[in-house]
Amino acid sequence: MQETKEQVNSANAEDKQAQETEKAQRCLRLLEAALYVAGRPLSLTELSSVLNTRSQQKTKKYVKTLMQEYSSRNTALEILELKDERYVLQLKAEFTPLVKKLVNKPLLSSGPLKTLAYIAYRQPVTQKRVIQVRGQHAYGHIKLLKDMGLVATERSGRSMTLRTTDYFADYFGLSHDTMTMKKELKRIFGEAAKEEEQRRPEP
Repeated sequence: MQETKEQVNSANAEDKQAQETEKAQRCLRLLEAALYVAGRPLSLTELSSVLNTRSQQKTKKYVKTLMQEYSSRNTALEILELKDERYVLQLKAEFTPLVKKLVNKPLLSSGPLKTLAYIAYRQPVTQKRVIQVRGQHAYGHIKLLKDMGLVATERSGRSMTLRTTDYFADYFGLSHDTMTMKKELKRIFGEAAKEEEQRRPEP
C-alpha cells in the first residue's frame, strides 16, 4: 500500500512539473509573439499585460529566458534590452545591409516623413510652427506620428510642443541625446531631411 502511495505521489509530482513546464513555454511563446507583432520596443508593463500578470519580476524572468533562447539559437534575430527595461525583437545589425533591398514598404510616405524630419530637427517645436511651415495637412501627419509613437506632445501654456520619442530614436538607431541625434538624422532621412534643415524660420 505504501508503495502505491509513493507511486501516486510521484505521478502527481510529474504531472505538476509537466504542467508548469507547459505553462512556462506558453508564456515564452506569448512574449515572442508580442515582440514580433509589435515591431517596436515593449515595456515590462506591456509585456506583463500580455501574460495577464501584475508581476513584472515574473515577466522579466521570462523575457531573460527568451533572450537566452535566441542567443543560443544563433539566428539572424535577437532580443535586446533597452533603457527603462524595454525589450525589442530585431534583425541583427550585420544582416540588415544584406536584406535591406527586399524591404519595399517604407515606414512613412513622403509627406509625414518630411513633417517628422522637421520636428526632429527643430525640437522642441510648437505644433503651430510645424503647421505654418508644413501646411494644414500636417495636422494629419502629427496625428499619425503620435499614433505610431514617434512623436509626443506636451502642453506649454496655450501652445502644444512636439518632440520625438525614445521609440523614434530606437527605431532609427539614433542617439537619445537631441544634439547628437540631429547630427545623425541626415544619414537616416537623406534628401528629405536636408530640405527641412535648410528651411529658415519665417519672420
